[in-house]
Amino acid sequence: MKVFYWSSSQTQVKLRAYNLINMPINTDPIAIESLLTLGVADVVVRKELKEKLLSGKPLRVKLGIDPTGFDLHLGHMVVLHKLKEFQDLGHQLILLFGNFTGQIGDPTGKDKTRALRTQSELEENAKDYLRQVSSILDVDKVEVRWNADWLAKLSFSDVIKLSSQFTVAQMLERDMFQERIKKEQAISMHEFMYPLMQGYDSVALEADVELGGTDQTFNLFAGRKLQTVYGQKAQSFITMPILVGTDGNIKMGKSTGNYIALSDSPEEMFGKIMSIPDKLILNYYELAARYSKEKLKLIDKRLNEGENPRDLKMELANAIITLYYDKDAARKGEEHFKTVFQRKEIPSNVETLKLNSQNWLLIDLLLELGMASSKSDARRLIQGGAVKVDSIKITSLDEELHLNKKAVLLQVGKRKFKYAQYSS
Repeated sequence: MKVFYWSSSQTQVKLRAYNLINMPINTDPIAIESLLTLGVADVVVRKELKEKLLSGKPLRVKLGIDPTGFDLHLGHMVVLHKLKEFQDLGHQLILLFGNFTGQIGDPTGKDKTRALRTQSELEENAKDYLRQVSSILDVDKVEVRWNADWLAKLSFSDVIKLSSQFTVAQMLERDMFQERIKKEQAISMHEFMYPLMQGYDSVALEADVELGGTDQTFNLFAGRKLQTVYGQKAQSFITMPILVGTDGNIKMGKSTGNYIALSDSPEEMFGKIMSIPDKLILNYYELAARYSKEKLKLIDKRLNEGENPRDLKMELANAIITLYYDKDAARKGEEHFKTVFQRKEIPSNVETLKLNSQNWLLIDLLLELGMASSKSDARRLIQGGAVKVDSIKITSLDEELHLNKKAVLLQVGKRKFKYAQYSS
């Protein structure tokens, strides 16, 4: 019997003990082939990993997450569903939270140095992440680890040994650094250390397999190299394609605001999915709805035959919402969308909040109603023309409202509605 701990300098949550020895390993060739192909960009090394999977030996499968935010989105779920496939086959999952690496931030895909985070911020976010991944993973059978437990203990001599395994030229060859050089933007020395730290995580965990997006390829190779330096067998790794955000241009992400959060209501999720550009329909069916290659061919055929993309996006939204909620929630999301967008009506189930004060600045009222995350967010929404009061767009930051017994309808964007009413 082996007991794992979610531990850090500030947090310790004991996970339920379980018996690794008696966990059966599924070596079904069809299931293994699906794991190696469904939503996969590359497998390094494919033959090597396939042999591991067919051997019947329990594999240690690692996924690292820097919990720099508190919301998981559909982009995260692409790799998490692949992790679930390993769990379904009986392998040991390792969910590694970067409470050390997250303080620095992965420079991959960034055109400037990332802001530093505190360890306590990261650990609080990780709690939310773990709660959210429990919707698809059996977290009681996941080994949850924190990389500060070993990275914070490395001596300067250890760091020199790590850095000696890579050249400056190798680091500078990476696309995002080349872009910064062209734009004469700064590259900080600590950013070179990130792939070394991620690679060392694989050493500390003795990982057999690591998962990541295609933008993580360099970091994943770093793990293979460092494991051989430290006398371990090199891990295999699988990369998944990057899910493009709702804007249709760049990677889905919280910082860019083009994401569909796992915590979004079915109504919000449905509306966001319907807003994606038509060019992303097939991509979302594959990566977000997890359609098989056979089903994808049928969707592609329907697109090529001229079927209305709106109808295909309706089906897509239903498939994705059913994956995270259920069919009833998907149906309600669709009805809400049709009511608000197609019929241009106000939803019938808008919440009414009764307030003790009559006079409000619009900025303060949006915050009070939970329709803005902060005053600065409220200002941004108003200035961007996203706020309506009784169907009238408001763009003045000094707008004042006088509430009375008659409810006032506030709308933010296309999907958020709330009534505000004075209650003496």
